[in-house]
Amino acid sequence: MLKGKTVVLGVTGSIAAYKIPNLARMLKKLHCNVHVLMTQNSTQFINPITFESLTGTKCLIDTFDRNFEFSVEHVSIAKQADLVMIAPASANVIGKIAYGIADDMLTTTVMACPCKKIISPAMNHNMYHNPIVQDNLEKLKRFGYEIVTPATGMLANGDMGDGRMPEESLLLEYILKEIAFEKDLQGKKILVTAGATREAIDPVRFITNHSSGKMGCAIAKNAMLRGAEVTLVHGNMDVKAPTFVKAVPVKSAEDMFNAVTSISDTQDIIIKAAAVADYTPVTTADNKIKKKDGDMKIELKRTKDILKYLGENKKDGQKICGFSMETENLIENSSKKLISKNCDMICANSLKTKGAGFGTDTNIITLITKDGATELPIMTKDEAAKVILDKIKEL
Repeated sequence: MLKGKTVVLGVTGSIAAYKIPNLARMLKKLHCNVHVLMTQNSTQFINPITFESLTGTKCLIDTFDRNFEFSVEHVSIAKQADLVMIAPASANVIGKIAYGIADDMLTTTVMACPCKKIISPAMNHNMYHNPIVQDNLEKLKRFGYEIVTPATGMLANGDMGDGRMPEESLLLEYILKEIAFEKDLQGKKILVTAGATREAIDPVRFITNHSSGKMGCAIAKNAMLRGAEVTLVHGNMDVKAPTFVKAVPVKSAEDMFNAVTSISDTQDIIIKAAAVADYTPVTTADNKIKKKDGDMKIELKRTKDILKYLGENKKDGQKICGFSMETENLIENSSKKLISKNCDMICANSLKTKGAGFGTDTNIITLITKDGATELPIMTKDEAAKVILDKIKEL
C-alpha cells in the first residue's frame, strides 16, 4: 500500500519511544521506506540499532554525522519525505519547532521538509496542559501541522490523565490517511450503509441477518483514504467502524431509514451496502405476537425500502449504488433491481459462490450498470472497495 512512499519518524525523549519500533515495522510491512531521526535524549530510552535493524536505514542523531552517505543529510532526507511524524513528541521539541529552533538532526530536518508533518505529543498530564505547551501546539496548527490528540489513561508516573501517546495502530492510520492514496475524492461527500439491522420481537429476541459490515466498512475506509468526507450509517457489525469516518450507529431498519434520509440530500454518492432486515414484527395493543401450544406466531410487515426511496428522490448529479445478494439468476435479478430502484450501479454477488457473501474477507462481485455487467475476480474486500469507487467515479 505504501510502496514508493517515504516516511520520516522523529523520536524524542519520552518513555513512549518504546512503541515506535513497532510502528516502523508496520510501515515496512506495507513496503514503505522509513527513516528514523532521534534526539540525543531519546537514545536513553531505546537503542538506535533497533531502528536500523527494522528499517534497513541508518538512524540519525548527529547533524554532522561524518559516516552518513549524503553530504547534507537533513536536506537530502527532507527531499525524500512524503510525510514526517514526530512520535513521541516531547514538550521541549514541540517548543523548538514552534519557534523555529533547529539545533539537532531532528529539528533541522523538520525545518527543511515541505511535506505534511504530524505531531503526537507524549508527556505528563500537567505538562501537556501547561498553557505554554498548548499555545505552542496551537501555533503549529496554524502553520499546517496536524496534532494527534493524546490518549487518556495511566501515565509513566502512575497518574491518570491525558498525555499518553496513542497506540501504534492509530498512528499508522494517521499516516495512511495522508499518503496511502491520491486524494481523487477530495471534496466529495459519501454516505455508506453497512451491517445488519435488528427488528425486535420482544425484549429478548430479534430478526436479523448474517451481514458482518466488512464490505461497507471497506468502502467507507477507502473513500476516506481518498479524501472524501464519509458518513457510515451502520447496524450490528463484526468489525469496528474505520477511523476518521463519521459513524452513525442504528438498530432497526426504521432507524437506518431515518438516519440515511436525514442527510441524503447533501451527499454526492450514496452506497447502500447494509443488509437491512426485510420484515419487522407488527406490535399493537392487541398483542399480535402470540404464543399457542408452545409455538410463537408473529405477524410481520415489510420494512421501508431505503434504496427505492433514495432512487425516487435522487438529486441532480448524485450517484447511488446498491448491493444485490442473490441465490440464482444473479445478472437478471440484479439488472431488474438497477432499473426498479433507479440506481446508477448494483454490486451483485451470489451466496452460492465460494469466497463471496456474508462474513468472508474476500468477495466476488459483478458490477452492473446501464452499459452492462463487469464480473470481477475474487479479491479482498479492501481491493473490491477500491474497484467499486473507481467505477462509480467513471459514471
